[in-house]
Amino acid sequence: MTQTIASLKPFEAERDTSSPNRNLAPITTALDGEDRLVIGGCLLSELAQRYGTPLYVLDEDTVRATCLAYRDALQQHYPGTSLPVYASKANSSLLMSSIAAAEGLGLDAVSAGELLTALQGGMPGERMVLHGNNKNDEELLLAYDNNVTVVVDNQHDLDRLKALIPADAEPARLMLRFTPGIECHTHEYIRTGHLDSKFGFDPDQLEPVLKSLIGQPWAKLTGLHAHIGSQIFELEPHRDLAAVMADALKLARDLGHPVEDLNVGGGLGIRYTESDDPPSIDRWVQVVAEAVTKACRDRGLELPRLMCEPGRSLVATAGVTLYSVGSRKTIPGIRTYVAIDGGMSDNPRPITYQSLYTCCLADRPLAAADETVNLVGKHCESGDVLLKDLPLPTTRTGDVVTVFATGAYNASMSSNYNRIPRPAAVVVKDGSSELVQKREQPDDMLRYDVLPERFHAVR
Repeated sequence: MTQTIASLKPFEAERDTSSPNRNLAPITTALDGEDRLVIGGCLLSELAQRYGTPLYVLDEDTVRATCLAYRDALQQHYPGTSLPVYASKANSSLLMSSIAAAEGLGLDAVSAGELLTALQGGMPGERMVLHGNNKNDEELLLAYDNNVTVVVDNQHDLDRLKALIPADAEPARLMLRFTPGIECHTHEYIRTGHLDSKFGFDPDQLEPVLKSLIGQPWAKLTGLHAHIGSQIFELEPHRDLAAVMADALKLARDLGHPVEDLNVGGGLGIRYTESDDPPSIDRWVQVVAEAVTKACRDRGLELPRLMCEPGRSLVATAGVTLYSVGSRKTIPGIRTYVAIDGGMSDNPRPITYQSLYTCCLADRPLAAADETVNLVGKHCESGDVLLKDLPLPTTRTGDVVTVFATGAYNASMSSNYNRIPRPAAVVVKDGSSELVQKREQPDDMLRYDVLPERFHAVR
């Protein structure tokens, strides 16, 4: 059953600045004198009134604390050099790019749009990697021109780069991605390390590809990459991954490639409900770092620079989404539906992955639940159910609902289904709020529509 904040421990007990991925709410979450919900020193119901709803709210302190947690853990547990790389697909914005850059992280992008966002947000190209299983020429050239390492996913990437880069030019920095053949207990759509995946070279392709790159003037292979999935609570698969990657590293170096980076991807889960129990950031990094260190030393390898790609675990808990309650429908003996002014267009994860969340009323977070409802969106889909079988205090039209841990894969996966404008987003810190994403307007839905001239006469 979906959790409400009223059933949880007091807010003070929920805070863990050393590992925010284990929190249910941002680290600055508090109650004011009237027991109303405050994040980043800002009263949430006042944010809703000022900016409108739906509204994405991001707590800056939580984002920075998570960046620091990854940096510190890598420095503590890995004896070589390291670089945490923000997986920007989780939440791509100028703000997130700027924070990640300022906190000393790198960034991974999967499109020209994410590349441009990161570059304009201040992220140095030298600290970026470009992923993607079907990169086009524009994306490859944008990465090359800005010194971004290209994560080679398949032969298509190699063929296009060879055609695009002159033989007498600086070689492209490449990182070779392969599937390690490791399965994790996570949703089918977010498992990427098993063999049946659209991402990366198969293991038996690794040696032929490495040999084909020997002596190529346009290519400089500097790294290896593998990723086993997302929202993972298990630790053992990461130990297994270290051994597989160390074997690949030895092979690459034996063939003469100057591989200095080992990128183990991301995948650490976060706490969406009280029953979720992910490892802490420190524990996850410790397991990865110790496993990579041992695997390399067992094979007589000089330690590579260790890279990891946190996305969800870096930004999810820092974000909440605010909605306003609208209509209500009660079917006696069956169910009560409470509708909010957003839904599947601003959070597609429940309808896509059957994801669970924790929520509460912004101005009555500790009120006892006296009914069970389905919290539903406003879209023309029966499946547009944000939270199912949700215990809540009786709601009134205009009440502000707070849904926690929406900082990842909400804004970045949002859509204009039913031509509903995307929400605004704000960042909060020390009692101040600043707009970081303007709210779309209905007129914006027509911005790129074109009506051919021959249809004008029949209007």
